[in-house]
Amino acid sequence: MVEESSSLTWRPLTVEDAQAAADLLNAMEAVDRIGQLYTAQDTLQELIDPYLDLERATLGAFDGDVMAGYMKVSYKPATDDVHRVLVNGGVHPDHRRRGIGTELVEAGVAAAKALHARHSPATRLVIDLYRAEHIAGVAELFRSQGFAPAWYDQQMEHPLGDAIPETMVPDGLRVEPWTQQNDEEFRMIRNEAFKDAGLAETPVDSWKNWMINHTFQPEVSFLLRDMANGAPAGMLLTKCWEADTAVTGFRDATFFLIGTLRDYRRRGVASALIGHALRAAANQGYDRAVLRVDSATPSGAFGIYEKAGFVSKSRFVRWALES
Repeated sequence: MVEESSSLTWRPLTVEDAQAAADLLNAMEAVDRIGQLYTAQDTLQELIDPYLDLERATLGAFDGDVMAGYMKVSYKPATDDVHRVLVNGGVHPDHRRRGIGTELVEAGVAAAKALHARHSPATRLVIDLYRAEHIAGVAELFRSQGFAPAWYDQQMEHPLGDAIPETMVPDGLRVEPWTQQNDEEFRMIRNEAFKDAGLAETPVDSWKNWMINHTFQPEVSFLLRDMANGAPAGMLLTKCWEADTAVTGFRDATFFLIGTLRDYRRRGVASALIGHALRAAANQGYDRAVLRVDSATPSGAFGIYEKAGFVSKSRFVRWALES
């Protein structure tokens, strides 16, 4: 392990590493099979995240020009008394079981604590890691560093075609597509709808970087509006990754965000948005729709998706370390 680690070049990531990062992630996908492929544009979007400190909170291990492993740590504004910091990373299949993953996780935890001390020291720190459940060695590595499973997400797929159910828009509401004019309402719904789950708000700069970027699909993103008072009731935002389509041959409409404001819950808002988006995706040539949902969510979302025709395919784990 020591020989492998010492033979590598270790340094912070830069925006010039976008292609090397994409190559690493695609090599990981060839073995891990989680359904995520990347272009250099995709990884560049992550490297320019306004809440990612490249110099202080990233680390890459390089074998010549090949990225053998990496970690990056991004933070969010604190919510109430909790500050969640996300550590992300991975190791090239050709370099696994040699101690690189352990070094990267340890570096990620240290960087997370430093970011916390810098940006939100008065709050409680929770460090999160997010990985597919089936990847070999992940559970052992994370447990050895003090992480424990916090919750589970199901990845679900819908075949479109004849499987699209008939849905009705609730009385008094109307569906409208995403536009530049209602974009801020989409962000507001995301922040308000997910507040109950304890998630921090998404600021404007992060929203533009992570949501309204080159993967965003405005033609399959919709808002439901109350016709009586003009207030937004819920929204669905869709993304698509070209790298996945190029390799798999499947053009996936990923329902990335689905949210309903509290005053409009249990009125069929989510079901109406999902049904409308499924039909739009089918009409525009997508091969299937995919999404992820917390399998233990109290909102009943899992049942809504099953009723709409989504089927569970794999499970992801959010690992947490409280400090």
